[in-house]
Amino acid sequence: MAKAKTQNAGMFNFLIIMVIAMVIYSIPALRDLVASIAGVLLNPIYNILGISWPEMILLLAVITGCYSSLLQKYTIDYEKMQAVQKKMRDFQKEFREAQLSGDEKRVKKMNEKRDRMMQDQLAMSQEQFKPMGWIMLITIPIFLWLLHMAPDMGEITFPFMGTLGLNDPTFLILPAWILWYMLCSLTLSQVIRKTLDIGGL
Repeated sequence: MAKAKTQNAGMFNFLIIMVIAMVIYSIPALRDLVASIAGVLLNPIYNILGISWPEMILLLAVITGCYSSLLQKYTIDYEKMQAVQKKMRDFQKEFREAQLSGDEKRVKKMNEKRDRMMQDQLAMSQEQFKPMGWIMLITIPIFLWLLHMAPDMGEITFPFMGTLGLNDPTFLILPAWILWYMLCSLTLSQVIRKTLDIGGL
């Protein structure tokens, strides 16, 4: 019971932060306020390092990738998650065999077992929300700061798209800086997770 409450609390916290983030994003004054607060730390970093905006976005992707991976590593039981998934795959294989054999008694018994296994799988899925609230709490101010600074970011060169302003829309409709951040984040996260020996789904 206590474990279920913890898992539900993780999901609830994540949803609350997402709602707050949507409210902040939709109100320009709040959006600029959060960006300014984040800028107290990020502006000096950018100015001291003297790097280009693509390099700054890459650096932030490394930072966000590191802390999100570390939070996941120490809050999610990946070994247990993989064990539950393996058990589910084995069960599904056995269940198909029972259906094909026409053994109704065995199928009925396995249906009861499937309900319990689905509950275990749901619990494992909910466990992934445990670190998400903290991850979003740190990531959202960084994102809003980048959004605030976007008009003055300059240019970046993409393969197949050429040179674009970092605030220009791309073929995905997303501004170029968001596309660059996503590419950096997705790539670096895999490297960071491998380096930290973090399991996956």
